[in-house]
Amino acid sequence: MTGSDYGADKIQILEGLEAVRKRPAMYIGSTDFSGLHHLVYEVVDNSIDESLAGVCDTIVVTIHSDNSIDVIDNGRGIPVEPHPVYKTSALEIVLTKLHAGGKFDNQSYKVSGGLHGVGVSVVNALSEEMKVEVYRNDRKYVQSYKRGVPTGPVKDAGEAKKSGTKVYFKPDPKIFDTLEYNFDTLARRLRELAFLNAGVKIILRDDRGKGKESVFQFKGGIASFVQYLNENKTSITKKTIFFHSVKERVDIEVAMDYIDSYNETVYTYANNINTREGGTHLVGFKSALTRVLNEFLKKENLDKKIPQLSGDDVREGLVAIVSVKLPNPQFEGQTKMKLGNGEVKGIVESATNENLSQYFEENPQVVRRILEKCILAAQARVAAKKARELTRRKSALENDALPGKLADCSENDPSLCELYLVEGDYAGGSAKQGRDRRFQAILPLKGKILNVEKSRLDKVLSNEEIKTIITAIGTGIGDSEFDINKARYHKIIIMTDADVDGSHIRTLLLTFFFRYMPEIIKNGYLYIAQPPLYSIRAGKEVNYAYSDEDRDRLLQSIDKNKVTLQRYKGLGEMNPDQLWDTTMDPEKRTVIQVKLEDEIEAEEVFTVLMGDAVEPRRKFIEENARNVKNLDL
Repeated sequence: MTGSDYGADKIQILEGLEAVRKRPAMYIGSTDFSGLHHLVYEVVDNSIDESLAGVCDTIVVTIHSDNSIDVIDNGRGIPVEPHPVYKTSALEIVLTKLHAGGKFDNQSYKVSGGLHGVGVSVVNALSEEMKVEVYRNDRKYVQSYKRGVPTGPVKDAGEAKKSGTKVYFKPDPKIFDTLEYNFDTLARRLRELAFLNAGVKIILRDDRGKGKESVFQFKGGIASFVQYLNENKTSITKKTIFFHSVKERVDIEVAMDYIDSYNETVYTYANNINTREGGTHLVGFKSALTRVLNEFLKKENLDKKIPQLSGDDVREGLVAIVSVKLPNPQFEGQTKMKLGNGEVKGIVESATNENLSQYFEENPQVVRRILEKCILAAQARVAAKKARELTRRKSALENDALPGKLADCSENDPSLCELYLVEGDYAGGSAKQGRDRRFQAILPLKGKILNVEKSRLDKVLSNEEIKTIITAIGTGIGDSEFDINKARYHKIIIMTDADVDGSHIRTLLLTFFFRYMPEIIKNGYLYIAQPPLYSIRAGKEVNYAYSDEDRDRLLQSIDKNKVTLQRYKGLGEMNPDQLWDTTMDPEKRTVIQVKLEDEIEAEEVFTVLMGDAVEPRRKFIEENARNVKNLDL
């Protein structure tokens, strides 16, 4: 198109839901697996908003055999009367107009998660078909839609003795890349909503053959949430600390516990939305927690052991849920990942200060146990600081900031660089010879690294292999030092043997990154290499199989009399050319990107696999053994 072709006639106006179908990712994030499930969450959020208004206590979500969904609640029912201005049924307006709903005046809904009013209308626009049934004023009303367009007016379908709304929808195959709903993915979000809204019963049913059903209802609310997170951990407070306050129209709930671990686990929510990047409610909670514990440090005469506790000290081993509900939340960015309301910081800080101070006054033995743990954390922090300084001085004296066994690449642009973390010196030697030196760096690791799940930061920093990894990557470690912008490689690839030891080393490395460099995972920098299990030689032709299924398929296509089959026990059995061809050549290799889709589930898995409790680990292995492939015993 030339400049002269661009006139007023080229300007397009997308009316109503047409804009949603044209650019669906703007409204639901994506049209893949995540976006598909987001449709359900948008509809359920409307029912949850009814529960927040105190008029709904049961929500039923059903996955049908054709992957259509219906969501039923016993709330008030969407209004069906003609709108005073638009003269059309309010139900049709809610289902077909963006930014239409009862959540803007703070009267129909005092608090709400879906404040933008695009939820159910977006679901309608992206559904092949939708049908809504409203039970209201002792009558049943229905309306159907095709791709967001009503097939007729709202109809009175007769008498009804209940109230509520039923929304049925079938995702549009013209929009979505996948149409298959995952029961466990839906269950995780619905369980979370049940924790955040004490007493609400949420039922998830699956009609696709097996008839699975899960019921989520927690009278203890977020206190039950903390207990769920700590199921396989040892509490030092012995009882979950919980308080609920309402200040200046902000509803604040905090549940917390301390466990005999070294990691901080704090999840924050605003109007049921998981604010993964925190925000003002988190800042207020952290500030008050540090202040209160420092006050009691002096009251208990423990300040002789350590004069002042830092924020990191008081949060070691902390497991907490901070949930606020407020009339007009301001989220930073369209993703709603961070709460931005400035006034919330002071409100949460004040509520936390008052309630924790009172609780600790009434439970001196609890605060003393917490303080003893905080003091040990502070002493470890001092030791870790000395270890850092010693490492820096040593690097300066040697005039070489990078570890000696790192074979670095020549490329300086991190976005083009790869770092292979390779199990063993022998395999590391092959990788160094077989790599493309321009962009591939190799760091051989000797044996199994420290299990960071059972170690404080000072011990982590004194482990030679971990220090080497930290130095090679370049980001530093810990809240005060870590900087993702200093990452020297935007692809960090874990390459271990396909046996039990290799699997253990891989899990230890994943645990390290999850606990101490989660931003590496969140930015999509972490990968796992998939080396072959077999080489199949037929004359001069060599094929590689990455699973038993691959092996069987290849053997069926080759004359078996001329075949030599080799089972690789480790990376060291491959020469440099083979390692390049199978595992390192970007054109041929298979690497799996590590993604953090569910932080709560990941937290549970790493605790079970790498923690002290034996029985949960045995149970986990028994339940998941059938899903394990390529296990070499």
